[in-house]
Amino acid sequence: MVSIDGGKQQMLRVGQATAEGVKLLSSDSQQAVLEIDGKRRTLSMGQSTGYAASAPSGSGGGGNTVVLAADGRGHFLARGGINGFPTRFLVDTGASFVSMDVAEARRIGIDYKRGERMVMHTANGQIVAYKVRLDSVKVGDINLNFVDATISEASMGGVTLLGMSFLNRVEMNRADGKLTLTRKY
Repeated sequence: MVSIDGGKQQMLRVGQATAEGVKLLSSDSQQAVLEIDGKRRTLSMGQSTGYAASAPSGSGGGGNTVVLAADGRGHFLARGGINGFPTRFLVDTGASFVSMDVAEARRIGIDYKRGERMVMHTANGQIVAYKVRLDSVKVGDINLNFVDATISEASMGGVTLLGMSFLNRVEMNRADGKLTLTRKY
């Protein structure tokens, strides 16, 4: 049995996929191997992927709503994209901007050195960063253009923070271990 985005549980047979495109590759009494967005994921029974999925058709989301499930530590992770490149996000309401490290910016092709150089004060101390404007940031089906971001010279471990420069442009509702993002405009 699988539940996508907290929805109704669905029984899947090996090789079968849900309407959301999640395919069951194998399972036993301890775990299931799923294909999600073309990637193989092994989940223990009851474990959440913590990744975003768009609101299903007919849910009233109109492609502008994303539901995120909290991971085991209570963090909300989302798959999305920046300027058309796939990206992993960690929702961080304490971050003023969408924030990534230099390695991620290079992977995406962002010429961050053209941005405004600045010193930022973070929970881990002062860091040098560059403020840039991203052409697009996408989480699920929510796609926002011209989003301010910072590129940090300090490593962030391959995770991009989904900060307030994106989150201020969506409504957030947290309930029952889920975070629902709905595009405002």
